Amino acid sequence: MSSTDLPVPAQLSVRADWPDPLVSFDGRRVAGREMWERERKPELRALFQHYMYGRMPSASKVKAIVRRTDPQALGGKATLKEVSLAFGPEGCPPLELLLVVPNKRSSSTAAAAPVFLGLNFTGNHTLLADPEIKIPTAWMRQREGVEDHHATPKGRGLNVDTWALEQSVDAGFAIATFYYGDGLPDKPDYADGSYPYFVKVDGAQLGPSDCGAIAYWAWTLHRAVDYLVTVPEIDRERIAVFGHSRNGKAALVAAAFDERIALAVPHQSGCGGAAPSRTQNPKAETVKKINDSFPHWFCGNFKAFNAEPARLPFDQHALVALCAPRPVLFTNGLDDQWADPPGQFETLKAATPVYALYGAEGLAAAEPKLGELVSSTLGYYLREGVHVTDPGYWRIFLEFAARRLKPKT
Repeated sequence: MSSTDLPVPAQLSVRADWPDPLVSFDGRRVAGREMWERERKPELRALFQHYMYGRMPSASKVKAIVRRTDPQALGGKATLKEVSLAFGPEGCPPLELLLVVPNKRSSSTAAAAPVFLGLNFTGNHTLLADPEIKIPTAWMRQREGVEDHHATPKGRGLNVDTWALEQSVDAGFAIATFYYGDGLPDKPDYADGSYPYFVKVDGAQLGPSDCGAIAYWAWTLHRAVDYLVTVPEIDRERIAVFGHSRNGKAALVAAAFDERIALAVPHQSGCGGAAPSRTQNPKAETVKKINDSFPHWFCGNFKAFNAEPARLPFDQHALVALCAPRPVLFTNGLDDQWADPPGQFETLKAATPVYALYGAEGLAAAEPKLGELVSSTLGYYLREGVHVTDPGYWRIFLEFAARRLKPKT
């Protein structure tokens, strides 16, 4: 589907109900899995890029340079590598990947480890109390350990609990992560990171289908996957993608557009991620609010839906449907209504018919129960709490992934 074939947002029909993912843009019902794969899945990917996230760049060949190896990380439990992922033309900044792989595999796992891949907010150096981990040089949002929008050594080890690396290693999982600003710093201009080497923005605002930050961050995750599938210690069939909040949005988009990703956990990703644009939750973030607050996250066309999200020819259940039949887990805090936990549950319900095309169960619960993991292919977990990532949530991520990512025998 070409963007020239699509109407401008104002010409789209208003519909309060969520568009059926099994009905094509021209009104034809999807007859089965073959038609979904051949026609509807590519069509939905084109619609999401045109009206919401923007067009992702073409793939770029990745060259991995291992800068440092520590085979005795975490008290000897893991091997830590710092890897520069170079891509693009000369001068393009690399992604600085932190890879931590368990040294010992249990008898219940394959020789190669499953891996959680994701973007971090604060730099690799904040995730472990390791004085040698490289500090990012890219622009960073102000927070503890950041001065004049740049990371400092004061941030080392500040967010150990956020990623809980040792907990993952103990469970037999590797972790691969990099600072999300390596690709595009989180501010409404487009001059830094690797982004300007691949996307040319004409002026101060994104054009109708220019690649927004969410899509670009997802694209950088794809480049990390390019590397991970070549690492012998990593099981290329068991790559899970994780992200929190805006990085959770990017994680879900990354999974929807790259089938090498076997499982997705878009934790508390809210509007523009796991939550519906047509929200019925008066406490949830809206399309207008997210576009007004973060104009660089989505393409120019998406701003046209601020007042009328009901004109969108899809909703976020269709993004989950693009992941079928792969497992997806939504996790939320009851006090984080901004991320719309009830709307996210409805998103999973509405994606279930597409999973049925593959013989997968989809969401196996009529309603969520506080503190109980729904561990079906489309999973859900709700606990008391606010907008946060901590070891308690990581216990749920790891439990779900261990159930759903079994090694091939």
